[in-house]
Amino acid sequence: MAIVLHSSPLLWTRLAAMIFACVAFSLAVHGGKLHHGTGDWCIFCWAFSFAGSLLVLLIELFGLQTRAPVSWKNFPITFACYAALLCLSASIIFPLYFLKGSSGQGEIGTYRIVTTVFSCLATIAYIAEVSISKARPGEVAGYMATAPGLLKVCETFVACIIFVFISDPVVYDRNHALKYCMSVYCICFILSAAIILLCIGECTGCLPFPFARFLSAYALLAVVLYLSATIVWPIFNFDPKHGGSKDRPHFCNTGMGLCSWDKLMAVAVLTGVNFILYLADLIYSTRLVFINA
Repeated sequence: MAIVLHSSPLLWTRLAAMIFACVAFSLAVHGGKLHHGTGDWCIFCWAFSFAGSLLVLLIELFGLQTRAPVSWKNFPITFACYAALLCLSASIIFPLYFLKGSSGQGEIGTYRIVTTVFSCLATIAYIAEVSISKARPGEVAGYMATAPGLLKVCETFVACIIFVFISDPVVYDRNHALKYCMSVYCICFILSAAIILLCIGECTGCLPFPFARFLSAYALLAVVLYLSATIVWPIFNFDPKHGGSKDRPHFCNTGMGLCSWDKLMAVAVLTGVNFILYLADLIYSTRLVFINA
């Protein structure tokens, strides 16, 4: 089997991202002394990113793109975007849980600091890979290489973070308004994930309706739903008239990581972030001329 190696900025960026992610999880496992589920999540982010980058490099090295069961116009940039978001989340969560108040821990603290640095470097490298791979104006490319495609990745990732905060502890079962917000998050996540899978699997032509019209209609629906959730969630969590609390409890300053009130606030902020993402998605979807090569 012939080995094909074409030196390019994209190749070196992928190699750098893979190496940085590998160093991050290796240092964390070897000397970080991680002791609860948050550390496992960070290690998963780095290990998953490393393994995916290695897979992409091997497939391109051996010229197996045409034999891969996925669209090679869509898969690498989709993975790179998810890897960038995973490493970014790890770069924020890891120091929040393992560097905050860790002064004086000697060698363990040094390992954790270096791990954070390499996690940030991996994040930058994956962002650079996405920037190099994304479609330019007038360029024929897969949907996931366009702005709406990349926004879909960000939307699903933000929704996953919302699910983590909203379910640990469970905070959406106190009244019907919060259950409605949960249904908004679920519906939009499922539809966005389905669009990504359809594009990666090159199955958009199998739909009984025009894909471009579906994208625009779905983006409009998601904007309306998230706008309502952006209004409803804070009202029923922070308004004392509806059983909420607008003041941050004092015990939140003493615990490690985020307390329940912090998670409610994080969900409110992330809901607003996803509303902005879907609004941008709607604007791009109505203007984008998508050419399926």
